[in-house]
Amino acid sequence: MLGTTVVVATILVPLMGGGHAEKAIVVQTILFLAGINTLLQVHLGTRLPAVMGASYTFIYPAVAITLSPRFALVIDPLERFVYTMRSLQGAIIIAGVFQAVIGFFGIWRVFIRFLSPLAAVPFVTLSALGLFHFAFPGVAKCIEIGLPALVLLVIFAEYAAHFFARGSFVFGRCAVLVTVIIVWIYAEILTAAGAYNERSPVTQFSCRADRSGLIHGAPWVRFPYPFQWGYPIFYVDDCLVMMAASFVSLIEVCIATQLHVLATETDMQGQRSARLQFSLAELAGSENAGLLALTRIGSRRVIKISALFMIFFSLFGKFGAIIASIPLPIFSALYCVLFAYSAAAGLCFLQYCNLNTLRTKFIISISLFLGLSIPQYFREYQLLYIFGPVHTHSAAFNVIVNVVFSSPATVAAILAYLLDCTHLYWDADVWKDRGFHWWEKFKAYRHDTRSEEFYSLPYGLSRYFPSF
Repeated sequence: MLGTTVVVATILVPLMGGGHAEKAIVVQTILFLAGINTLLQVHLGTRLPAVMGASYTFIYPAVAITLSPRFALVIDPLERFVYTMRSLQGAIIIAGVFQAVIGFFGIWRVFIRFLSPLAAVPFVTLSALGLFHFAFPGVAKCIEIGLPALVLLVIFAEYAAHFFARGSFVFGRCAVLVTVIIVWIYAEILTAAGAYNERSPVTQFSCRADRSGLIHGAPWVRFPYPFQWGYPIFYVDDCLVMMAASFVSLIEVCIATQLHVLATETDMQGQRSARLQFSLAELAGSENAGLLALTRIGSRRVIKISALFMIFFSLFGKFGAIIASIPLPIFSALYCVLFAYSAAAGLCFLQYCNLNTLRTKFIISISLFLGLSIPQYFREYQLLYIFGPVHTHSAAFNVIVNVVFSSPATVAAILAYLLDCTHLYWDADVWKDRGFHWWEKFKAYRHDTRSEEFYSLPYGLSRYFPSF
C-alpha cells in the first residue's frame, strides 16, 4: 500500500505546484486516512481483512482536474497547489456521496443480483491484470534493484517456505517483509557506494534510496485534520469527472468473497470518501487479495494493528518518510506477484462454469481480450496526443469517457455482464453453464450460516444496519 501512496503523491503533487514538503504532507495524510479507513472497514464496515489505500483509478481524473486552464492563472506554485487541492477535495466529496447513495438505495445490489460466475471471471481477473503497467515496467526502471526483489520474493514465498520445515513462518508469512528489508539494504549500499552518481536523473530517482525528498520535507510531528488546505471548492465538471472515477472504482473493488458483502462495501466506501475526504479517494486494492494468498493471513486483528502502525507513521512524519522512501522498483516487484495472485482469484470462478460450450468461451474470450485491448488503445492515444480519443467541446464529457474506457476491469465488466445477461439468457441449460446456481446461497446474508460469524457488526449494530 505504501508503494501506491508514494506513486500517487509523486505523480500529482509536482503537477499541482507542490514541492517535497507538500509531497511529504500528502503522503502523511494518505497514510493517516488509510489507517482510519482501515479501522472503520474492519471494525464497522464489511469486516474483510483488507487494508485501505490510495487508488490508481483516481489518478487520471485528478490529473485532468490539475491541468485545468483555470489553475494556469495562479502564478505562485504553493497557492496553485492549495487551490488545486481544494478543488480535488470538493470533487471527492461529491464522488463519495454518489457512492453512498448507490449503496444506501440498493442500486448496486440490483447489478450484483444478476452477476454470475461467468461474468465475474473477466470482472475480477482484469481488476488485477489491468494494472500490469505498474508492475514489471516499474521493475525495469531500476533492474538491478527490482529484479532481485522479484526473484527473492518468489524464492522465499514459493520455494524456501516449503523446503525448510521450520521456515514456513519466516519465508512464508514474512516473505514480503524479508524481501523488502534485504533489497532495501542492498539499495542503500549501492547508493552509498556511488553507483548512481553519474547516471541520468530518471535513473537516480528510481534507484537511489535518498532521492524521494520525503525525509527532508516531512515534519517531525504533524496531525492531519479536515480542510487542512482550506474549504473545498465545488466545480460541476470536476465533480462529474470524479463520479466517473468512483463508478470505475466500484467495478475494480469486486474482489470480495460474498455478493452481499460486495454490495455493502459500496455503501461503506462512499461514506468513508465523503466523511474523511481531506486526501485522495481510497479503496481496497488488488494487492490485498494477492497478499492474503501469499501470506495465508486473513486475521482482522493483524489488519487493525497494521492500521495503528499507519496512523503512527503519519503522525510522526520523519519515521513515516523513512519507510516511504523505499525505492519504487521494490514495490513494483511485489506487484508482479501480488497482482498475479489477484488475477488467479478471478480465474478460480471458472470452476463453476461449463467451459465446453461455445457461449462460455465466447463471453470470456471477447471480454478479456477487449478488456485489455480497448484501454491500451486509449492509453497509447493519450501518450501520443496528450489528450484521449474522445475530445469534444465538453472537457468533462471527454474525461468521463476516457476514464471509463481506460480501465480494463470496467471495459471487461461491461462486456461480460451485457453479453451474459442478453445472449440466450432464458435458456435452461445456460443457467447452469454460467454457474449461477452455485451462487444462490451467497446472494443473501441469511442464506449462508457463516455470514453471522464473519460479517456481523459489533455491539449489536447489525439490528440497525441489516444486510439483505
